[in-house]
Amino acid sequence: MFGILGGMGADPENLLHMRRIAQSLFGEAVEWSVLAAGRHQMAMAAMGDSGANVRVGLEDSIYLGKGQLATSNAEQVAKIRHIMEQLSFEVATPDEARQRLALKGAADVGF
Repeated sequence: MFGILGGMGADPENLLHMRRIAQSLFGEAVEWSVLAAGRHQMAMAAMGDSGANVRVGLEDSIYLGKGQLATSNAEQVAKIRHIMEQLSFEVATPDEARQRLALKGAADVGF
C-alpha cells in the first residue's frame, strides 16, 4: 500500500521498484495489485497499467476526486474502470477476476 504514514511514497518510482522486486522473486507471471490510501488512490491505480490489478474502495479512500466524497465503492470502481478503458486497457469481468485470483465468489463462501 502506497501513501500511508510509515509506508512507501505514492510515486511512479516506488511502484516500478516494487514491480521489479515482485517479478524477480516470483517471475513475470506474478499477479499483483496496486492500491493507495487517501488522495493517492486513483492516481496510483491508474499507474497500475504496468501489468497490475488495481484496487479501489472506501476502505482506502472516501474520495472520488479532489474534494468530492464518493457515495459508494461502485462509484469508485466505475471511475477507475473508465480511466483504464480510456487508456486502452481491458478490464476483467467479475467472473474473470475471480478465476484469475482463484476466488470462490459470494455464492460459495459459506456465510
